[in-house]
Amino acid sequence: MDSGVLPRVDRQLLLYQRWLTERLATIEEPEHHQLLRHFAIWQMRRLRAKAEKAPLGRSQTNHTKQEVTQAGAFLTWLADRGRAIGQCQQADIDAWHTESLATRRPSQSFLRWCMKTGRMPRLTLPPAVITQNSEPLHQHRRLAILRRVLNDDSLPLRARVAAALVLLYAQPVSRIVRLTIDDITDDETTVTVRLGEPPSPLPKPAADLLRAYIRSRQQMPYASSRSSQWLFPGRQPRQPMNPVSLQVHLRKIGIPPQRGRTSAIRQLVLQAPAPIIAKALGYHDKTATRLVTEAGGTWSRYAPGDHTRRQDRRGCSDGPSSPDRPDVSTR
Repeated sequence: MDSGVLPRVDRQLLLYQRWLTERLATIEEPEHHQLLRHFAIWQMRRLRAKAEKAPLGRSQTNHTKQEVTQAGAFLTWLADRGRAIGQCQQADIDAWHTESLATRRPSQSFLRWCMKTGRMPRLTLPPAVITQNSEPLHQHRRLAILRRVLNDDSLPLRARVAAALVLLYAQPVSRIVRLTIDDITDDETTVTVRLGEPPSPLPKPAADLLRAYIRSRQQMPYASSRSSQWLFPGRQPRQPMNPVSLQVHLRKIGIPPQRGRTSAIRQLVLQAPAPIIAKALGYHDKTATRLVTEAGGTWSRYAPGDHTRRQDRRGCSDGPSSPDRPDVSTR
């Protein structure tokens, strides 16, 4: 496929299809098998649509596998209570989630699909539970780690660049590995990275770090990595770096990705309205709402009259801000 001999097919999609065939073959109950197969077809359409835009990541297919697995577990659990999916009651939904909420939450995609398609009554699913880390990454700690990342040349350059994107712009590792060279713009004065709209300017120390990293890609050991358009290429041709591998690299240099993101988003929403931040950083509205809630803020706290004043002031900036106060410019 890399040489053009065979038509290109998404590798993760192929692996998921093989897994799904094997998984469905283990389901003996005919009604359960048919229902899960229809649900899987609906899922496959979503995965194919995503694969047409960009190669799928392993985390995407792993989450889909969890949804199918927990959907099958729910059907078996419900049958043990003497009910079919069409007879499901609110008490069943509550009991299912109460026993093991974290493990069983992926089944909600299946339950919503069943309700939407009329296969089960309209019931209420439990909301997401916001859990706070017992040892949050405080702002002064985030800045201390950021300074070390920007200044310590003994740290691996690739990990330093990824850490800067986490600590400055609250980017998840799964999105960082899908950045391409085309997402970076360098006019020799300012370096911007396209996370959302408009592209976000990097403070000078981070910009210099990114320039050095892009130059260093020519010394990567794999030829496919040197010619790849991925900013963080993987070992396999035309594949980005595995996000799990990048998380390991970050933790090795003392960067906690999730806590770093939460700390960064907390600081950013203090500088600009949350909707502006969400658009600039490429967050979906629902995701941004959740992150702001985790950070202790709300969307409604921003008065409309303050937005224009803040945007005008930020839009008049003559250059990127300091690392201590990262700029997410607006138009």
